[in-house]
Amino acid sequence: MKRMFLISILILSVVLSGCVGSTSSNSDSGTGDGKTKISFIHWRGEDKAAFDSLIADFEEQNQDIEVDMTIYPSEQYQSTAQTLLRDGSTGDVFTSYPGSHFEIIKQAGLFEDLSNEDFLENYNERLILAGQADDKQYAVPLQLVFNQPVYNATLFEELGLDPNPKSWEEFLALCQAIADAGHTPIAFPGADIGPGQFMNSMMMNNAPEEDIFDKLIAGEAKLTDEWWVKTLTQFKELNDKGYLGNGALGTNHPGAIAMIANGDAAMLATGSFAVAGIKEINPDIELGLLAPITVSESEAVWEGIHTTTFMLAVNAKSSKKEAAKKFVSFLSEKENAEEYANKTSQHVTVNDVEYTSEELKSAEEWFEKNTRFQPRYLIPNADVEKAVIASIQAVLNGTDPVKAAEDSQKIVDQNI
Repeated sequence: MKRMFLISILILSVVLSGCVGSTSSNSDSGTGDGKTKISFIHWRGEDKAAFDSLIADFEEQNQDIEVDMTIYPSEQYQSTAQTLLRDGSTGDVFTSYPGSHFEIIKQAGLFEDLSNEDFLENYNERLILAGQADDKQYAVPLQLVFNQPVYNATLFEELGLDPNPKSWEEFLALCQAIADAGHTPIAFPGADIGPGQFMNSMMMNNAPEEDIFDKLIAGEAKLTDEWWVKTLTQFKELNDKGYLGNGALGTNHPGAIAMIANGDAAMLATGSFAVAGIKEINPDIELGLLAPITVSESEAVWEGIHTTTFMLAVNAKSSKKEAAKKFVSFLSEKENAEEYANKTSQHVTVNDVEYTSEELKSAEEWFEKNTRFQPRYLIPNADVEKAVIASIQAVLNGTDPVKAAEDSQKIVDQNI
């Protein structure tokens, strides 16, 4: 027990030393002037300026509450949020990813039930389902994200390219035209989030059933089946043809963002959440969204991928739940969600928000398209999710797709 305690302390100290930003280093329950201090933790470093402004407005309206915001790198946040939340001293308000991350925190009993809160009426009820379980609303997704490639619309127009490939052959032809013009077709951050993001649109029509990962966990489907081997084979084809650029597995997301912002690459294989980072480097660039179609036009079921994420939640272990709920309620108000959306170039799940940026306006067309919820977030087991992603990395590192699928299926079998 003593050893486990020391390990927990070590983990927590590493987490706290890796913070991207914080409004304060003091996380006591009081501020010395009678105010209640609440801790707000999340992973969106690019949203700091927007949240700083919103927090200032909230504190002006609620002068008895102070918000201490701390931001962690996304990968670190996913792996350590449960440790941070456990004693209730950190993360009175926190954010969660959907899928296995949400499930882990739920099983630990760290979500406060928000089912009876009035602010739920502000949201599109269809878009907050990812925060529901056991007939309760444990969290409210604030962001509506499209997890499919962002493309340089300025470059596409210059090259006369159609950003609507209707088959795998058309997508390959699009990539080849970009390569022929001297640009990298796809900036692929294989060193961090690329495999886990691009897999969604790459597999959406190879396995159009939305419960495919439920079937995988139940043993009714396997990674060695055609749907996943085909997906891995298509990843290999993109890589072998040079469409993912040189050293894709060594490219991180900031590097990939710079590639598209500077015009070196035509597409970025992550999602709409990267728009703010691209625009920060190149404010004049025009951007759009597209998705690879990996089957023939007649076989295509889905047009793209969406996710509702950045799920706002209140820590069930917190001693300041009422103040925490006031802050979540504030972020859920239309005018505040609107400010957040337009300052961060993120669509939101709050009703009747008016988007002012051209990128957000242009992407509204995807609200009407036949998009599917991100498949990766429907994998309830974190080890299985890692195995799925590892098979992509293995293929990009030279492993035969069939062998990569077999190796990852062994890990799936161990977990089910």
